[in-house]
Amino acid sequence: MPRACVIVLDAVGAGELPDAADFGDEGSNTLANVARAVGGLDLPTLEALGFGNVEPLEGCAPQPGAHAVAGRLLERSKGKDTTTGHWELMGVVTPQAMPTYPFGFPDDVIDPFMNRTGRSVIGNKPASGTEIIQVLGEEHQRTGKWIVYTSADSVFQIAAHEETVPLEELYDGCRVAREILTGKHAVGRVIARPFTGTPGNYVRTANRHDFSLEPQRPNYLSLIREAGHKVYGVGKIGDIFAHQDIDEEFPTKSNVDGIQKTEELLRTIDDGFVFANLVETDSLWGHRNDPVNFHRCLQDFDRRLPDILDALRPNDLLILTSDHGCDPTTPSTDHSREHALLLAYVEGRNAAGKIHEGGEFGDVGATVNAWLGGRAPSKGIPGSPIVDGT
Repeated sequence: MPRACVIVLDAVGAGELPDAADFGDEGSNTLANVARAVGGLDLPTLEALGFGNVEPLEGCAPQPGAHAVAGRLLERSKGKDTTTGHWELMGVVTPQAMPTYPFGFPDDVIDPFMNRTGRSVIGNKPASGTEIIQVLGEEHQRTGKWIVYTSADSVFQIAAHEETVPLEELYDGCRVAREILTGKHAVGRVIARPFTGTPGNYVRTANRHDFSLEPQRPNYLSLIREAGHKVYGVGKIGDIFAHQDIDEEFPTKSNVDGIQKTEELLRTIDDGFVFANLVETDSLWGHRNDPVNFHRCLQDFDRRLPDILDALRPNDLLILTSDHGCDPTTPSTDHSREHALLLAYVEGRNAAGKIHEGGEFGDVGATVNAWLGGRAPSKGIPGSPIVDGT
């Protein structure tokens, strides 16, 4: 039975898009700049697969006979965030940017949120999530007020200490915000940001939960399921797609957990599509402008990649890609408008160093759909298969 797996290395961008300057991201290149910052990448498994064929990367030599198809993918959507990136990978283009709030949320959002949740709000401004809990965490614990903040992305984020506000109340508060944030205020995601610790030493926990808009259908996930295959979401995939067209969800606490769950699925399921997100390159290191640990995070994946490759069966499809950039070498701590990386490998085949030229995000979903025998998409769902079908 046909099987496919897509692993999204979150925020591992592969160079600025043509319109990067419109987003303030001219010069961003997450992969190449990290490679330069650390004196060259040390990723032997990815290098052998063809990582150096994606773009010139210090320390990662091109492989003329690489087994994987390599390339860079263009984004059509007007955004540079997790939601728009993942949606477009599965054929959903966001032609107009989702709303952002550089000056905080207006009263017609905050007032009903406070009234319906019974708690007041502090913050209400763009901020680093790790920094704002250090600044406002003590006041939050003393008063019980929500810490509400946003970023350059279309997000409404709510931080709360797990000993001050129970997790379920935080999640309920996010559901209230999601109901309020519609129409002109339809942000891409409402995000629960729980934390623990003491003043000056607050840390975010792994109990984050995203409440996304529902993507348009049909898309490649719905077409895959229509063809009779199950979709398995690993990490925050279920949250990103608002739990639509995901048959089984496997939330994760870390990249290591996500890699292990992906491997376990590949060793046990006999059919279907495994769709995984590995977030720590973004959440832990990209936003903190830490290229050294960004590289170490990629090294952790590289060390475990042989286990994933070993779990593949003949004619399985594996695609490694990304959803946007988050260049840790630039002054900005926000996402960057970049190409997605692409490595597409079929177990038992040799791509002989083929380069996928002129590709776009939707090619990922189109390839998986074709591989699993889904029907051809209707007009408006972008993408062309990267590799020949079975």
